[in-house]
Amino acid sequence: MKIVLVLVPLMLILVALGILLFSWAVKNGQYDDLDGPAHRILYDDDDDMIPDEARTDTKATASADSGPKGEDQQPDNKS
Repeated sequence: MKIVLVLVPLMLILVALGILLFSWAVKNGQYDDLDGPAHRILYDDDDDMIPDEARTDTKATASADSGPKGEDQQPDNKS
């Protein structure tokens, strides 16, 4: 029974602390922009991480059209 006398005031203190933290967050604008982070993932800012072989833009097609140099190329013998 003595533990109840300790736990009830402790619980009330924790609830009051939670309410104070929540009200501080609302006053400081922590919940103002809820859609911004959800849309930020859709921005296309990962061009540097795409390998040259997988690119479909003009930079990759220009380098792919030149083809490999050296012994890998075989001549066209259609005679």
